Amino acid sequence: ELLFDKTGQWQLPYTPVDMVQSVDGKYIYILTDNHKLLIYEPNGNLKASVDVDPGVVAIDTDARGENVLLVDKDNKSFSVYSVDFQADVDVSGAPFKGNAEAPITVAVFSDFE
Repeated sequence: ELLFDKTGQWQLPYTPVDMVQSVDGKYIYILTDNHKLLIYEPNGNLKASVDVDPGVVAIDTDARGENVLLVDKDNKSFSVYSVDFQADVDVSGAPFKGNAEAPITVAVFSDFE
């Protein structure tokens, strides 16, 4: 016997054309008819929106889930994009080396176990 119950639904701002979920389950990528790539978290929170070329008609991820693949029918091509998010890290009170007012901070985390 099959139990098929809807457990959630999100209203999208544009008409979806294609979608794929990242292998690690962290993001859901939705390609829309107005040339946007919407990146959602599994809880329905819109993380980002990116403009794509008008000919992009399909989306997928690579086998390891590290890149997003976009198929462009107009250019007869597919493109590979890496997706990374920048995050602010509170380093107040942490030891540092160099100029404390530098425009970029490199934070190193380690765990010897």
